[in-house]
Amino acid sequence: MRYAAAQSIVLLAFKSNKERFRVYSLDTPTYNYYTAVVMNQSRLLGGFENLLLLVILRLDDRAYGAAIRRELLDQVEKDVAIGAIYTGLDRLEQKEFVQSWTGEPTPERGGRAKKFYRVTAKGKKALHETQRALCRLSGGTEAQRV
Repeated sequence: MRYAAAQSIVLLAFKSNKERFRVYSLDTPTYNYYTAVVMNQSRLLGGFENLLLLVILRLDDRAYGAAIRRELLDQVEKDVAIGAIYTGLDRLEQKEFVQSWTGEPTPERGGRAKKFYRVTAKGKKALHETQRALCRLSGGTEAQRV
């Protein structure tokens, strides 16, 4: 797509230091052209998004904030603040990579309910595309041999 943006040229003229300036406007507009590009909707996951999706798949129907944090600490030795986890989960939910639901209130949580997460088909596809890209990129490198 090509778009044009018109701009008028304005000239300021000074006759002397004591006299006020006059403004002249030229009627001939200048055109600046630019191209708008619509990018492909498919994109690779970031490292933290990738970890969150893998942990949710691993925990299956037991994936909620504290359990996700514990699994990241146990399996990846990554201590992540619970707020960062919920921010990442909200982002994934906005992208429709995960879906959440509210469980039953529990007495050990003071009657509050847990918010559980599951990976959607769209999330599984994004995870698969990211893993496939990483495998292709690591082919023939030292990372592949490790």
